[in-house]
Amino acid sequence: MSDIKSARPLSPHLTVYRFRPTMAMSILHRITGGALYVGTALVVWWLVAAASGPEAFSWASGFFGSILGRLILFGYSWALLHHMAGGIRHLIWDTGAGLGREESTKFAIATLVASLVGTVLLWLVVVIV
Repeated sequence: MSDIKSARPLSPHLTVYRFRPTMAMSILHRITGGALYVGTALVVWWLVAAASGPEAFSWASGFFGSILGRLILFGYSWALLHHMAGGIRHLIWDTGAGLGREESTKFAIATLVASLVGTVLLWLVVVIV
């Protein structure tokens, strides 16, 4: 019985698909969703430190004011904006618009560009003000 090949088709494998921008944005959407959990825990830490008194708040503010802290905040703000842009893209798709191959690729690229530009503009406003 083991010598007889099954007539059932094999399920598609990753080697069958060509990597597309929509696939990359799907992966990034999941990664940013996970990163938002960690970033939100840091925001909670900052809020608890603010409620705990000047010494705890000073320590937390010192961390977020450091180069590492600012890098984490920059990444968190990008993850937030990227996840939001991906959600808007999915809302547009829910209306039935932009589902074609070319349109979905344009939406995927626009999601990345919008999140990067939005993050840079946000940080320029924060640094200037």
